[in-house]
Amino acid sequence: MFYPTLGLSGESGEIANKVKKVMRGDPGADFSGVPDELGDVLWYLAAIASDLGVSLEDVARENIEKLFDRRARGVIKGSGDNR
Repeated sequence: MFYPTLGLSGESGEIANKVKKVMRGDPGADFSGVPDELGDVLWYLAAIASDLGVSLEDVARENIEKLFDRRARGVIKGSGDNR
């Protein structure tokens, strides 16, 4: 699980770096490479989920349920895991 977690962080950083370059107006900077990086992020997410024995479908469903619950309770904004 350690390797794909580090890979996920690296690939996410590559996306952030591309966005940063567009935001600061670097010549030739655009979002054209982001979809490829998203694919790499997805691969690492799937690897981590596999290592944990969970499916991405279950992760997504539980996240949606969590967000709907937070919205219903009026705590969609804020910080922390226990809202």
